[in-house]
Amino acid sequence: MLPSSPCGGGAGPGCSRTRPMAAVGALALARWPRLVAASRPLHVGPPSWAGHNRWSKVKNVKGPRDTARSRLFQRLSLMLRTAAREGGPDPALNAQLANVVEQCRAKNMPKASIEAAIHGAERSAAAAARLLYEARGPGGSALLLEVLTDNPRRSQQDVRLILTRHGSVRGAPGRRGPRTRAPGAEPGAGARRGTMAEGARHGFEQKGVVRVGPRDLQGHPVSLEAALEAALEAGAQDVCPDEEEEEEEEPALKFICETSALRTVRERLEASGLRPLSAAIEYLPRDRVPLPEGTREQAERLLQALGDCPDVVRLYHNIQ
Repeated sequence: MLPSSPCGGGAGPGCSRTRPMAAVGALALARWPRLVAASRPLHVGPPSWAGHNRWSKVKNVKGPRDTARSRLFQRLSLMLRTAAREGGPDPALNAQLANVVEQCRAKNMPKASIEAAIHGAERSAAAAARLLYEARGPGGSALLLEVLTDNPRRSQQDVRLILTRHGSVRGAPGRRGPRTRAPGAEPGAGARRGTMAEGARHGFEQKGVVRVGPRDLQGHPVSLEAALEAALEAGAQDVCPDEEEEEEEEPALKFICETSALRTVRERLEASGLRPLSAAIEYLPRDRVPLPEGTREQAERLLQALGDCPDVVRLYHNIQ
């Protein structure tokens, strides 16, 4: 026996589940005439997405860029604290600190961050150590790493791990590992066990390097011919575009000179109307080593990993 309710066990003729769609539409029109009349027809189909994704752009473009910028500011802050501790907090009396401040301004580091790093040198407990690591990369390439750290043992382990993961060459047979020493120290000091290889230092020479902006103090672009004339007048040996500034649309110009003439060349370039960005003593390769395609990709991954290491301040190589 069926229940008395038409929608109970069976579907009766008065059940709403069997009510025709026309009746439902008529009922809706009777109850909400303005809403139904003003509504648009509903089209059911697959969802359509916009042609862009803002979060994808933030994640893949802005995120890595901000990470690299934060890492750069962290290195510059450490360099500021070290220079202020060694020569005092006044850039007018500390040439090394003045040079680091110029580098910070060239990288658009905020003024408040620069001042905080300089004043923080007095409060920092541990003094940072300057070290120079020698290594052999893929294809027999030579690497020099300037490291600035307050924990040399940790930094050496981090660099050793990166070199091991990316196929760096070990030290010469019969030797017990890396040559870890401060810049300018004798080759026999500071040998420890690891993956850094001794002898890479002989493939480089110290030179004074003055980086100049692509536009002069008046805002006009500096051509290579004008840069060559300025180099001759300032006493520089050579000038070339700075290949390290890959993110800049207009690369800076790099003036090379002897280490003893670094300050003089910088002052003369500024007097000629150019805009110096930095002046420092760097290691330049004597000869470049060409690498095949596969080995070059491996070397680029190694350089990228070493560049991401927070304690590595400068990285030199002889890869063509």
